[in-house]
Amino acid sequence: MEPGRELPSIYDPGKVESKWYSKWEENGYFKPTLDPQRQPFSMVIPPPNVTGSLHLGHALNNTLQDILARWRRMQGYDTLWLPGTDHAGIATQARVEENLAREGLTKYDLGREQFLERVWDWKNTYGSRIITQLKMLGCSCDWSRERFTMDEGCSAAVREVFVRLYEKGLIYRGDYIINWCPKCHTTISDIEVEHTETRGNLWYIKYPVEGMGEAIVVATTRPETMLGDTGVAVHPADERYRHLVGKRAILPILGRRIPIFADEYVDREFGTGAVKVTPAHDPNDFEMGLRHNLEQVKVIDEDARMTGAAGPYRGMDRYECRKKLVEDLREQGFLLRVEEHEHAVGHCYRCDTVIEPTVSKQWFVRMKPLAEPAIQAVVEGKIRFVPPRFTRIYLNWMENIRDWCISRQLWWGHRIPVWYCQDCGHENCAQEVPSTCSRCGANNLVQDPDVLDTWFSSALWPFSTMGWPETTRDLQRFYPTSVLVTGRDIIFFWGARMIFSGLEFLKEVPFYDVLIHGLILDGLGRKMSKSLGNGIDPIEVIEKFGADTLRFSLITGSTPGNDIRFNWDKVENTRNFANKIWNAARFVMMNLKDYEPISVGEEDFTLADRWILSRLQQKIEEVTELLEKYDLGEAARTVYDFIWDEFCDWYIELVKPRLYGRGQERDRRVAQNVLRQVLLVQMRLLHPFMPFVTEEIYQHLPDIEASIMVDRWPEKDERLIWLEAVEEMKDIMAVIRAVRNLRSEFNIAPGAKIKTVVYASQPRKAKVLEMGAGYIRQMAGVEELTVTSSPPRHGEQVVSASLGDVEIFVPLEGVVDKGKEIARLQKELAKVETELKKINSKLDNQEFLSKAPLAVIDKERGRKREMDLKREGLARRLLVLSGK
Repeated sequence: MEPGRELPSIYDPGKVESKWYSKWEENGYFKPTLDPQRQPFSMVIPPPNVTGSLHLGHALNNTLQDILARWRRMQGYDTLWLPGTDHAGIATQARVEENLAREGLTKYDLGREQFLERVWDWKNTYGSRIITQLKMLGCSCDWSRERFTMDEGCSAAVREVFVRLYEKGLIYRGDYIINWCPKCHTTISDIEVEHTETRGNLWYIKYPVEGMGEAIVVATTRPETMLGDTGVAVHPADERYRHLVGKRAILPILGRRIPIFADEYVDREFGTGAVKVTPAHDPNDFEMGLRHNLEQVKVIDEDARMTGAAGPYRGMDRYECRKKLVEDLREQGFLLRVEEHEHAVGHCYRCDTVIEPTVSKQWFVRMKPLAEPAIQAVVEGKIRFVPPRFTRIYLNWMENIRDWCISRQLWWGHRIPVWYCQDCGHENCAQEVPSTCSRCGANNLVQDPDVLDTWFSSALWPFSTMGWPETTRDLQRFYPTSVLVTGRDIIFFWGARMIFSGLEFLKEVPFYDVLIHGLILDGLGRKMSKSLGNGIDPIEVIEKFGADTLRFSLITGSTPGNDIRFNWDKVENTRNFANKIWNAARFVMMNLKDYEPISVGEEDFTLADRWILSRLQQKIEEVTELLEKYDLGEAARTVYDFIWDEFCDWYIELVKPRLYGRGQERDRRVAQNVLRQVLLVQMRLLHPFMPFVTEEIYQHLPDIEASIMVDRWPEKDERLIWLEAVEEMKDIMAVIRAVRNLRSEFNIAPGAKIKTVVYASQPRKAKVLEMGAGYIRQMAGVEELTVTSSPPRHGEQVVSASLGDVEIFVPLEGVVDKGKEIARLQKELAKVETELKKINSKLDNQEFLSKAPLAVIDKERGRKREMDLKREGLARRLLVLSGK
């Protein structure tokens, strides 16, 4: 592309973005150089589900990472951003099973091997969709290193880790209370359970005490589980029940004799202070059952139906059983009362089914020994959370961690590398398929049917993707990684597990910093969901507005750790910003047709030149510091403000007379050189945030590198900072704004040339404003300007504005038709009074205040404040014009 060529009149993001992404890839700009002289910077992408398509959460997360990657690359770091996808066990298997169901088939009709072939076919057909979409977003990952959690290398790493943990006694198989999803038909870990507050009931049930002629009353939110009760617990210090400890209660309906015992776990304030204990269907009851050697009676099966142990309710759905059981309890006199009660109910994060705690034989990772070094690493500052408040959250979770259930009753995933000897019962754990039993030598071996939790392989992602357990060049150069960028919702799913895995197997933390971002909410602050119909497809936004617009609208206003509200106004504003940049660049290009680089000294620069160059150096420093602190949203806003306000609205306007030949030729050449320099540096500052439009503009500038991607990140040049110029322009610009405001307030026509008197009580400031008189005349439409340090006298009606030690006076004679303006203001004031009357009527209406949504009421209050201010301004202007 020929530098200096004019830009097209309209920016077309579709054409520009696909063109530049292809060229970046072709030229290998996303790959690290492996130059030992360069400091490495590395990140691993949080692997999106292979089943998935890009959603706004992905778009935000990957925009943050891409900003960091592009910025560090421009700083000269040897940058690796390693991409890949996750096999997503439950989600992918569910998707393929749905497709089979349309053919009238189930996975059992195909059998395991054939079913897995179907899943691989599905993955190979649809698995690249999200990668294509990440490329549309502009992600500068090294795609030549793309990984998949079930590729050969990652699978080998998973087996290595399992076997090593098993041999250390940190993986075991046992009966334990787990979370069971009756729809997905698998266990899910504690952190995969989403708890939602639900309005339900608290049933108070009388359990007769054997041989005492009295009953002990328990309260429960799940009466159907009482059929599995094997005890009643009270607090040891509760005087009400001390005489019953050691006695037996009779379980209503089934007549089972169960012990009454004391346990410190019991909350004396909840219900009656006596709790039914169901070890097979409640995690806390399970622990109490172990302490008191209680029987585990399973009354709800894997389909959420009642088992044979439920007696007359066998085969019923759990909620059907609840209804019938409550009727029977009432009829037989065991139901004392029912109260409304709000409590947290656990749902499967994948399908939203209410989970069923149940006892099952599963595989677990013993967490305490692994958690301790992971806690220590954070306490010692080896890993830093941004924002820091998440450090405490992480530590609390790790300090109270339970053993991790890692087995899933699925077919798609990493199959557990354990084979059971059918002759002697021995467990054979091995990385490769064993031919004989290691204990008895028999060859009658059957592999465990379960697969590992998806997060087991994801926990190894920072090092398995770099070739571990082999000692590879990538692992030696790029591990530990520099930063992990992750949503606050998966710190424990993923972040914590990577930390203890890295420390256990490489004896080093997997990353030094953890940048945590919030969730994306809709404009009303609600989570985006299918049920609410408020989801936004980022690809539609990209196709309509461009990737740069989506990226910048997501990042501006964001702060680490906090949720972000998505609204279309921000998208429109960002599109307008892109157009503003484009039009400013077009103006510059049109005035650089005969550009020649020249040697420029300080004496060649005008005040406006020294001001814009100084402000540019200050912004370079600010933006760099903000990026170093991971305050990417504020960094983006800083660049935005500088480009829109200081460069486009001020400097370009100030420089026009020099470009249009109203001065000397050398002055025009200086203006060209400053314009090119400022635009070029701005594009480099903006590039990590808006890579496509900046590259397109960059390529039209003279004297550039092959790509903005390989140009250097700007560094502050102290030689180009004149602090006095910044202060002087600040004073001049304040006067210009004040005159503009007076023109607007009193409806002075934009083309009308006005007289203005500027009184500065300090001679020094008067001198500065006199020096800037040309700028004031040009930018405020002033024909006759007087700057004085002596108090002026006015023989005609004037309007004024005060800036502390500077006052501005604008005579109205000849520029405003007072009669017409007073009539206009009176008419506008009457409209405002009418509108205020309507608003006040609403806000004084108690029925409106009690029934209207809070957002609607807040909107009306905001309108009232706006109208009150408008009324005050109109009244003030009428007073001035009336001469009162």
